Amino acid sequence: MANEHAHDQYTFQNPVTRYPSISPPKQDQPEPGLDADLEPQTDRGEDSYRGTGRLQGRKALITGADSGIGAAVAIAFAREGADVALAYLPEEEEDAAHVMEVIRETGRTAVGLPGDVRDAAYCAQLVQDAVDGLGGLDILVNNAGKQIAVESLEDLSDEQLDDTFKTNIYSFFRITKAALPHLPAGSSIINSTSIQAYSPSSHLLDYASTKAAINNFTKGLSQQLAPKGIRVNAVAPGPFWTPLQVSDGQPKDALPEFGKDTPLGRAGQPTELAPAYVFLASSESSYVVGETLNVNGGMPSP
Repeated sequence: MANEHAHDQYTFQNPVTRYPSISPPKQDQPEPGLDADLEPQTDRGEDSYRGTGRLQGRKALITGADSGIGAAVAIAFAREGADVALAYLPEEEEDAAHVMEVIRETGRTAVGLPGDVRDAAYCAQLVQDAVDGLGGLDILVNNAGKQIAVESLEDLSDEQLDDTFKTNIYSFFRITKAALPHLPAGSSIINSTSIQAYSPSSHLLDYASTKAAINNFTKGLSQQLAPKGIRVNAVAPGPFWTPLQVSDGQPKDALPEFGKDTPLGRAGQPTELAPAYVFLASSESSYVVGETLNVNGGMPSP
């Protein structure tokens, strides 16, 4: 358990050396990629995230919750006392089963809801199933993402463009719309955006465009929902080591240097993002609305 671990997020430590600067070998996984097969493995907080009850009794739905950032957020939410519904692609069952096991070992409820967020009908059903499985809903984390590197715009297919937008921004609209009738005052919506919204890589034009759209969606929706007592915010990760990077999210030749151009000199580990989501989900951030919280190892951003 996390609170038996010598080094958790409350341990005083140097951020440069908290995690090693990894040089991942060139590797390839079919989309969507599995944490189980990632080399080196990531820290999603199984042994390093210690909760303090900041989300006691809360009920959260997280998309893309099987691996990487979503998995770290799911584990952290459970350690903070929340029950969690996890949305993930059916082919990610192995990773999802691991995360749900960690949540249940923590003593919280985990509800697995496999499906494809590109499907509008699934988006609506997902919310209803989460509400039924958790007995309500008061946290929504829109996190599912598709990232495929394409060096030249001429090579960006209509199919990929469509898939990226349906996954990364259409699903945010659809799932949030379905969730709103269920969210009481005090609820929190958190959207995963990216440093790519501000500093787009030339090989990620479609992905980066969706992330800029997420920032705008977050700020606009936050204005609409704030009077109802529902806060909408976003988290913008920098380079984090997740299966997204090896399932064609980055050019293969770039993997060994991934994240080393940050001021901290290393890629982030998913568990280092989790406290940002916990803060925005909890009542500690009651006056934080329409904010994009950048967690990126020191990359200058607005």
